[in-house]
Amino acid sequence: MASLSIKQSLLTILLACIVFATAPGNVMAQSVDSIVTPQFFDGIKNNAPATCSADDNKLEIAAFFAQASHETGSFCYTEEIDKSNTYCQSSTEYPCAAAKSYYGRGPLQLSWNLNHGAAGKALGLDLLNNPETVSTDPVVSFKTALWYWMTAVRPVVGQGFSATTRAINGPVECDGKRPDLAQARANLYTSYCTQLGVSPGTNLLC
Repeated sequence: MASLSIKQSLLTILLACIVFATAPGNVMAQSVDSIVTPQFFDGIKNNAPATCSADDNKLEIAAFFAQASHETGSFCYTEEIDKSNTYCQSSTEYPCAAAKSYYGRGPLQLSWNLNHGAAGKALGLDLLNNPETVSTDPVVSFKTALWYWMTAVRPVVGQGFSATTRAINGPVECDGKRPDLAQARANLYTSYCTQLGVSPGTNLLC
């Protein structure tokens, strides 16, 4: 496999989000180049360190695909299946809107009012009052996934796959809480690393 640049790495991740966004039930009304403007993409890739190697890029791609595959049932679900939890946490900055729930939505299952609020602020969207947009609008869906990845996950990618699981669902799965789910994520990651021809390392379970 040819060496991947940081830009190619992030573009591959972006395409994964687009695949999710165009799954049955979603309608992609715009072309990719009309959505992913040079300004939007450069703002993401400019956060990438200059020291990443081809293998680092492959590991990040494998990690993203593993986490997104696990969260969405291999890109089948746009929303969390169990909607009994409203995921509303007391906050003066990002208060929950009346009659709104903040259960997981999108490729990385963005959850909680705090994340919807922060993502909306970064993207110029009102996701507190309209959290459903994350699952019904494919553009918003992959933008929030990329926002969460770059904000909460990418900073710990170098610490091993276990750190990415902790960043996505640590309180629920890590430290022995749900070893079966943590293992399922690790299995996907190992499989994707094998397909990309890179060693997954040893720090796989959180």
